[in-house]
Amino acid sequence: MLELPTTTTEKPFFHHLRLIDYRVEDLIAGKEARPIARAVVVPAVARVVARSIARAVVVVPAVARVVARPIARAAAVVAAVVAVVAVAAVEDDSLDMLSHLPTLGVGLGFREPFRSDLFLNRGGVDFLEIVAEHYLDAPPQKEQELELLAAHFPLIPHAINLSLGSAEGLDADYLGKLAALIKQLNPPWWSEHICFTRAGGVDIGHLSPLPYTREAVEVVCRNIEQARRLIDVPLILENITYMLTVPGGEMTEAQFLAEVVERSDCGLLLDVTNLHINGVNHNYDVHTFLSQLPLERVVQLHFVGGHWHDGVLIDSHSHSTPVEVWKLMDEVLASVPVKGIVLERDENLPPFAEISAEVERARKIGRCHGRWV
Repeated sequence: MLELPTTTTEKPFFHHLRLIDYRVEDLIAGKEARPIARAVVVPAVARVVARSIARAVVVVPAVARVVARPIARAAAVVAAVVAVVAVAAVEDDSLDMLSHLPTLGVGLGFREPFRSDLFLNRGGVDFLEIVAEHYLDAPPQKEQELELLAAHFPLIPHAINLSLGSAEGLDADYLGKLAALIKQLNPPWWSEHICFTRAGGVDIGHLSPLPYTREAVEVVCRNIEQARRLIDVPLILENITYMLTVPGGEMTEAQFLAEVVERSDCGLLLDVTNLHINGVNHNYDVHTFLSQLPLERVVQLHFVGGHWHDGVLIDSHSHSTPVEVWKLMDEVLASVPVKGIVLERDENLPPFAEISAEVERARKIGRCHGRWV
């Protein structure tokens, strides 16, 4: 009977199999998920298998060749099981992180013209979303404004010019300034758009759509990884509106968004107004779209109203929220434990009482579905 050598300081191969088996049981029981998932266990199994088989070949070549095949097959099965469980553990760990983000409630995209009214009515606003670019290289008065806001509201930085879809990579200078701002504010999360705003070193000044291709997914994920080297705060990604669909797509828009957030391990900032506008302008069913999204990754919503121009619905952030968007919000909140909702009103600002009324209406919808009190 063949006995594998055990004269070295290494443990025998079957000891490692037993150890891995115990670890799989621990994973299934929910124990040690993070360390096991992040340890690259499959290569370790492969190295153990290779060394054990090599020693067996030296000792009894003929028998070893017979025994090696079932051992290798068994090891491959164990390695595959461990790999699957490890991937599942990483994904569960990520979703657990998103689920443990704090619930902020209903907030406003801060705009300077209504600053005084905001403070007069600050009891009705749970948090603020700030445009990050307004506070990069900011003059003293903007720095003071940021300090004032941070002293009275939780702040969420919302970036618009990181250009996560740029194949040339991120602007290192811009990224450094953005990272410094986020570190200063220490928010529970920050957000950006799935788009590009820069190409060939030129800032195009617009949130531009990407082709729905695997290559574009790779570009966005690579840029997110670069951003994470400086920013360790959870990132959530927003769907944009667009006037044209870039040719050459390999998947639907919803599938593209899903692929990006899952591959990059990010949350989703679902702009229900953008979803409605794209559905109208590009004639697709928004409910089918929602069914293709990983809704468990939705952290925050945006809402507002746009306007019609020459038969096209424009995302101008300039009017009150239409009934279709309220319905979409209600449907999403009925099934998703959203952490925050933000009203983004930029143009044609009404009396603050109208803004407050929309914030309160969103809060009531959330309360109907038990999202916050």
